Amino acid sequence: MSDERAGAVEDDDGDHDETDAEGADGKPGLAARRDVEQVYQPAEDSKLLADAVAERIDGGERALDVGTGSGYVAARMRDAGAEAVGADLNPHACRQAAEAGVPAVRADLTSAFRDGAFDAVTFNPPYLPTEPEREWDDWMERALSGGEDGRAAIDPFLDDVARVLAPDGAAYLLVSSLTDPDAVRERAAANGLVSEEIASESHPFETLLVVAFVRADGR
Repeated sequence: MSDERAGAVEDDDGDHDETDAEGADGKPGLAARRDVEQVYQPAEDSKLLADAVAERIDGGERALDVGTGSGYVAARMRDAGAEAVGADLNPHACRQAAEAGVPAVRADLTSAFRDGAFDAVTFNPPYLPTEPEREWDDWMERALSGGEDGRAAIDPFLDDVARVLAPDGAAYLLVSSLTDPDAVRERAAANGLVSEEIASESHPFETLLVVAFVRADGR
């Protein structure tokens, strides 16, 4: 869990814990950074996803990084030889990714892309379970909050990602134990996707997983 995500975890008394004010590494926590940060920056979850995908992607493959943020995961795929682009609803993220050398499209998940367009699709989603009354209407909140069950962005992603995958393509999703990985796998299966856990990492608040999905019919 990144400093931003950790800072949004509440104590039992309903108050934000001390990471709101300062992260474990001494950097300002989420509450102190809302006014100055509008783009999610690479953290442990980003690196876990990028490392797992970089080992599996081939040079020349067409790749899409959904919710690209700073463009870190897409840049790692480009370093591995892929023709990777990023997509994000946040215009500040698109601009920051472009400045990092990643072509970026302002788009909602995979909706803007044609059928069978990509050999690989990655997504590090907003996944913190968040009650509606705790939501903030800003870009950082959208990068963190996964709605009440943590799957507000994950479910629609799984509903459409098979459409944009090439016949032998694969999707790679960062999944947290906070969002019920079994429910994620069930949603994927309902959309004709076979899942495989390819990486994991334990943290104080959660376990992070990278799950790969391929189309069950291979088409």
